[in-house]
Amino acid sequence: MRISLNWLRELVEIKLSPEELAETLTMAGFEVEEIEDRRTWANGVVIGKVLERQPHPNADKLSVCQVDIGADETLNIVCGAANVKADIYVPVATTGTYLPKIDLKIKPAKLRGVPSQGMICSLKELGLPTDVEGIHIFTQENLPLGSDVRPLLGLDDVILDLTATANRADALSMVGVAREVAALTGGKLSIFQPSEVSITNSARNLTLKIADTQACPAYIGTVIEQVKIAPSPEWLQQRLRAAGVRPISNVVDITNYVLLEWGQPLHAFDGDRLKSLGSSENLTIGVRFVNNGESLKTLDGQTRTLSTQNLLITASDKPVALAGVMGGEETEVHQGTQSLVLEAALFDSVAIRRSSRSVGLRSEASGRYERGVNRAELEIANRRALSLISELASGIIVQQEIADTRPDPSTWSRSIALRLDRVNQILGPIDLAEDTGELQRQDVERILTALGCQLTSSGEDSNHQPTWSVSVPPYRYRDLEREIDLIEEIARLYGYNKFCDTLPEKAEAGYLPLDEELIRKLRAFLRAEGLTELIHYSLVKPGEDRNIVLSNPLFVEYSALRTDLISGLIDAFQYNLEQGNGALNGFEIGQIFWQEEDGLQETEALAGIVGGDISVGKWSKSGREEPITWFEAKGILESVFQQLGLEIEFQPDRRDDRLHPGRTASLWIRGTRLGIFGQLHPQLRRGKGLPDSVYVFQLDLDVLLESLGQDEMLVPTFAPYSTYPASDRDIAFFAPVKISVSEIQKVITKAGKDLLESVQLFDEYRGENVPEGQRSLAFRLIYRASDRTLTEAEVEPVHNKVREALVEKFGVNLRS
Repeated sequence: MRISLNWLRELVEIKLSPEELAETLTMAGFEVEEIEDRRTWANGVVIGKVLERQPHPNADKLSVCQVDIGADETLNIVCGAANVKADIYVPVATTGTYLPKIDLKIKPAKLRGVPSQGMICSLKELGLPTDVEGIHIFTQENLPLGSDVRPLLGLDDVILDLTATANRADALSMVGVAREVAALTGGKLSIFQPSEVSITNSARNLTLKIADTQACPAYIGTVIEQVKIAPSPEWLQQRLRAAGVRPISNVVDITNYVLLEWGQPLHAFDGDRLKSLGSSENLTIGVRFVNNGESLKTLDGQTRTLSTQNLLITASDKPVALAGVMGGEETEVHQGTQSLVLEAALFDSVAIRRSSRSVGLRSEASGRYERGVNRAELEIANRRALSLISELASGIIVQQEIADTRPDPSTWSRSIALRLDRVNQILGPIDLAEDTGELQRQDVERILTALGCQLTSSGEDSNHQPTWSVSVPPYRYRDLEREIDLIEEIARLYGYNKFCDTLPEKAEAGYLPLDEELIRKLRAFLRAEGLTELIHYSLVKPGEDRNIVLSNPLFVEYSALRTDLISGLIDAFQYNLEQGNGALNGFEIGQIFWQEEDGLQETEALAGIVGGDISVGKWSKSGREEPITWFEAKGILESVFQQLGLEIEFQPDRRDDRLHPGRTASLWIRGTRLGIFGQLHPQLRRGKGLPDSVYVFQLDLDVLLESLGQDEMLVPTFAPYSTYPASDRDIAFFAPVKISVSEIQKVITKAGKDLLESVQLFDEYRGENVPEGQRSLAFRLIYRASDRTLTEAEVEPVHNKVREALVEKFGVNLRS
C-alpha cells in the first residue's frame, strides 16, 4: 500500500524523517519497499504567469512567451505547447533546475535563434499522470508569483510503498497505519470521527433482502438524491494519485478515498439505473449466490459467466455486482447520474475469496474482504462517505436501510490471559548495554496500551510474577487470538534488535539421516542410468479411484491429491514429445495419497518412465530409431538394484489396466511387494500419441528403504573369491510358455546347491520344430569350488540333479 506522509501526518503526529519512519516500520514487520520522495521532482519549479505570447519568428509550432515569476525581470521562454496563451498561471522550471523524471537540467539556450531562460512544464515532465497534452495551466486565480509550485501539485510529499503481512488486515488503511505509527513512535493520534448525517426519510422505496446472512452479516443501503457529478477537488485527486488510484469523478473518488482511509470497501450504484431493472418504483437490493446460467458484465467491460460460488448483489433479483469484488457496468455511476444507492457491507472472507478466484478477478475491495474487514467501523466509514458526498456532490440523503445480523458488539473484542513470566520465557533477556535484563511490568503495559489494548491486572502466578487479562480492540480481533500473539506484539514493538543474541555453546558436525543418505545414493544411481529427475505438483484433476478431493482448491485442475506418480510421468512424456523435446527418460520421488476405509493414507514412492531411442548418436544406425526393448528397460532397474545390493524377483502381473497385460511384472523383495514395472498398454499409447515402446515403474520407497536399512545391507561382509577355474555346462530344453524364467532359475539354483555359482539364460527360441505352447530355452551353468579345481566326477552328479529337478518340477523336454 502506498502511504502519503502528508495524509498520514493529519492522522498521527510524526517527528521522524521519512527514512527513519521507514526503518522503524520495517523493523516492526511492515516492509517499506520504496521511499518515493516527490519533493525532488519539482525542486526549483515556481509559479509563473504568462504575460504575453507571440509566435516564434522562425518556427511555426513554437511560441515566444514573456513570463513573470515575481522577479525583477520577466523571463523570455520559448514554448512548444499548443495550449500556451497569455494571462494563465503555469509551472516554470527556472535556470539551474533539474527535473529527474525526464533527466533534464534547465540551462539558458537559444531555440531557433531566440533565447529561452527556462521551461514552462507539463505535468508529465514533473512526474505526474495526466490526460492533457501540453503545459499544465492552474485553474486558481491570483496565485503568488515565484512561490514553490510543489504544494499546489502535491509534490511536497513523500510516499512510502509499504507491504503488510497477510494477518494484518487493519494495516490496509491509512487509519490502521496511523495507529501502528502511534504505537511505534508514541505520536498522538488525530483520527477524524465523522458526525451523524441527517436523513430526510422523504422516500420509502428501498428494501433489502439478504438471502445468506452468513455470507453477508451486515448491509447498509443509502439512497441519495440530487447528486451533481463533477471532478473531485484537487486535494482529493492528489491523495488518490499519491495512493496510485486514478481520479474519476467526485462520487467514485469518495468511495475509493474511504476505502484507503478506513479500509472499508464501498460501492455506489446509479439509483435510476437500478430502478429501471424492475417493473415499479420500489427497489429491492438483494444479496444471494448465483443461480445456474447467470452472467454479469463487470466495470472492466468483461462479461463473466458466473458459478454458484459467486456472491451477487441484485436489483429486483437481477445481478448488478459481484459482491465484494467489482460492480456491474450496467448500473455504474456516470456523468448524468442524479440519484445514488450507496452500499456499505460486510462480506464473509471465505465467500469473497472463492468468488474472486472462480472468476479470476482480484480488486482492492476483494483483497481487503479476503483478509477481513473490521466489523466495528462499518458505520463510521459509511458516515464518512455520506458526509463527503453531501459536501462535494451536494447529495441529499433521503433513505437508509440496514440489515444487520452481526453478533452483539460486546463479542467484537476478546480477553486473553497474559503472564509476564511467560513473556520473558519466550523472548529471553534484553540487552541493557553493559548488562542484560528482563522485560518489566511497565514495559508490557506501555506497549499493549499503545496498541489499543486494555489491561486488567489479574494478580500473580505461582512465581509471583504479574498476570493480566488483556482486552483486544475490535480492529485487531482477527490476528490477536492467543497469548503467544500478544507476546509477538510485545517483541515487535519493543524491538527485535533489543533482545540478546544467544548462540549455541558448542557446535557439532552435521550428518544426514540414514534414509536421506540412501535416497541420495538411489538418485545418483538412477541419474547414472541416464534418467533425469522430475518434479510434479501433488495436486491433480479429480476422478481417479480413491482420490482425496480438496474442500477448498485453488483451481478445478488442482483439486485432488495424486494417487500415484505414473500418471504424471505419462503426461510429462506426452508434453515433451509435443514440444519437440523428444522422448523423456526420467524418474520422480514424491508423496502419493489415497483413501481407505480406516482413513486417509500417505506414502512416498519412486517412479520412472523410459521410452523411445535412448542412444545418443544415430549415425551407426543410418539415422534409424531403435526403440528400447522390454529387457533393456528392465535392465536399467536391475542395474540399480545390483548397485544397491538387492535381489529382486519379477513376477507376471495384470492388475494395472494402463500397462500391457503380457509385459508387466510385479517386483518382490524377500516376500514383500516392492512395486510394478511394465510397458504401456497399446491402447493408452495410441490415444496419447506415444512411441511403440514406453516403459514405466513405480516402487514403494518405504519398503525399499526398509530393505536397504537392514544391518547386513549397511555393513557389507567380504565374500572370499575362488582362485580355481570354473567348469561350465549348457542345458537346453523345451518348456511351457506359461513357466517363467525366474521360476526355472530358482529350481536350478536350489538343485545346484553350493557348487553352482551362477545361472544365465543365453537363448530363447519359438517357431519351427518347437512344440506348440512351448519355447526352447538354453541356460549356461557355472560350477566352481573355493578350495579346489572341480573334476568331471564332481560336476556331473550335480548337473544331473539339476536336469532331474527340471523334469520333475516342470515336465520339460530336455534337448541336451
